Amino acid sequence: MRHSRLMPEVNAGSMADIAFLLLIFFLVTATIPKDQGINRKLPAFCPDGQICEIDINERNILRIALNNKNELMVNGETITIEELKDVTKAFLDNNGDGSCTYCNGAKLEISSDNPDKAIISLQNSKYTSYNQYIKVQDELTLAYFELRQAYCESILKKSIDNINNEELKAVKEAYPFILSEAETK
Repeated sequence: MRHSRLMPEVNAGSMADIAFLLLIFFLVTATIPKDQGINRKLPAFCPDGQICEIDINERNILRIALNNKNELMVNGETITIEELKDVTKAFLDNNGDGSCTYCNGAKLEISSDNPDKAIISLQNSKYTSYNQYIKVQDELTLAYFELRQAYCESILKKSIDNINNEELKAVKEAYPFILSEAETK
């Protein structure tokens, strides 16, 4: 009986090929989650030495504040998150001749001169919850969407889903989303 001193070997030459093929398979079949966030256009850069500030009429600013307890205030009056969309729409689309009575029966004087001059100032505390912040952003976006949708139906006589790029540009010019965000001090 003859015994070999050599140990049996496993041919590992194709192991690298198999590992590479498995890697490619998992890369191709795996789903990569989309980035999530809030789509906002940042203001244009102001070159050094140039004055880029503009004077804004106080009546054209809707001041929204979120405090540490996630309470929502608009121009000093406490409102609920459900009222924010209607308050925002009333501010944007009253052409300088309206006031809002959505705020718990209190009369809130809000009236911008024109939607293209209206600015929403959103301030939040360091301790405002992210969920509440996103809810406020969603309500503001919904207010603009509904106003733009109504503009499409009344002026363009089309559904917002059926407009072309030029019409979309006109809608965005009629109701530009101008949002100023800052942290409360």
